[in-house]
Order: sequence, then C-alpha cells, then structure tokens
Amino acid sequence: MGDSLPKVTGSSTKAINILLINPNGTSSMTEACLRSLETTLPPYCTVTGFTAPHPTPSAIEGHLDGVFSAAAAARAVIPIASNYDAFLVACFSAHPLINALREELSCPVIGIMEAALYSARMLGGRLGIVATGARSKIMHEDAIRYYGLDGFSVGCETTGLGVLELETFPRDKVLGLVSEAARRLVQEKGADCIALGCAGMTEMKIRCEETVGAKDATAQVIDGVGVGVQLLIGLVREGHVTAKGGVFRRAQDGRKARGQDWI
Repeated sequence: MGDSLPKVTGSSTKAINILLINPNGTSSMTEACLRSLETTLPPYCTVTGFTAPHPTPSAIEGHLDGVFSAAAAARAVIPIASNYDAFLVACFSAHPLINALREELSCPVIGIMEAALYSARMLGGRLGIVATGARSKIMHEDAIRYYGLDGFSVGCETTGLGVLELETFPRDKVLGLVSEAARRLVQEKGADCIALGCAGMTEMKIRCEETVGAKDATAQVIDGVGVGVQLLIGLVREGHVTAKGGVFRRAQDGRKARGQDWI
C-alpha cells in the first residue's frame, strides 16, 4: 500500500545563511548555541554566530537590559545584514530587537522564545517554561500573553539562577535545578511541552528530556535555538519575507522623511 502512494524527494541545494544574534555580550553563550546545532543543521545551511558589541549588557535580565542590548545589536547587525537570508534573535524573551529588525530588514526574523512557544503549541496541549529567576518568570508570563498563548500555558518554574550563573555554577548543580523545574512543570502543573527559557540552557535539553520522559513521549522539551533555525530555513525555502504593508513598514523610510541620516 505504502509503495503505491505518491511521493516526492527534495533536491534543493539552495544555500541558506542565517545570522544567530546573541544580544548580550557573553560570547560563550553564542558558541554554546552554535554547538547545539551541529547535529541537526541540514546541508547547504550555515549559521553564523554574532555577539553584540560593547556597551551591550553582559546578560539580559530586565527591560533596560533589553533596550540597551537591542540598540547595540541593531547598530552592528544592520550594516552586515545583506550577507544573510534570515536572522535568529537568541534571547528568550519578547526582545525589542526582533521587531526592530523586522522594521529595518526584509528577511525573516524570529526570536527563540516565540519559536519555542509556537512549536510547543503545535506539539502538546499545555506548555510551561523553565525560567531563571523571579523577574524572568514575570516577564515570560507577560510575553506568553503577548503571544496569545496564555490559554495554553501552565506558567513558569524558576531555577533561582541568574543568566550567567547557568555557565559559572557547577554543571551538576545547574543541570539539577533546570531539570527539577522541568519536572515540576510536568508532574505538578500538567505541562506536556517544556520550553527552555534561556539561550544559556540550550545544551541542557537532553538532561531535561530524561527527567520528563521525552523518550516515551510523555512530554517534549523544546529548545528555541534549534526549532528557531529550522523555522527560518522553512520560511526562506518557501520564499517568504517580512510583510511591509503594515506595522513592519520600512523604518528607513521614516528616517528619510524626517531628514535623519543616522541610526
């Protein structure tokens, strides 16, 4: 029966170049994101890591960090943007850089939080986020409402760690705290899809999967870096760009109209 069904095999060799943008100034996080992609990146696709330059914050843990990091990253990315087909903002938040680049550029732009949340909505019935600290929990839950997914969310569980402590604390301790937060989301709150709520957690996916039973499909653990790259590849291969007839109309047109020749 299966042999008689119509089928098609892909043959595209179109090269796709994606810029993974870490808006904070910690390059080791950028490198960790790139390592996490090594086994899943398809042929003809290249992901380049970009760490925002000084004076960007070393970590993004609040609204002011978000604004300052968006400004530093945007000013550095825009001059090199023509070298890339798509952009992934590797900060787990509704980061202001995402919509800023959508206004400025035509190529697709995705943030790792929205990539993880929308993927979770397609794979399960209730999603939850492993957050770092108390403030990130509040900001993530606000972002869930912004993305229209609060009706499908069980909320967040925190590790009690700061963003940089994910790297500086003993590895076993960090893995234990992250996986325990994932366990609480599944076993106590009823989530069946867990989003890792920081780019610094990207290499902790396997430990969380073991904790929540991903192997037998009890729950799924979603890393926004991995799914974000795959979503961008799909958008580029389908020929999609950012729509310019509405809220993301070209920012440079506004600057030109008011006589501004700088960013």
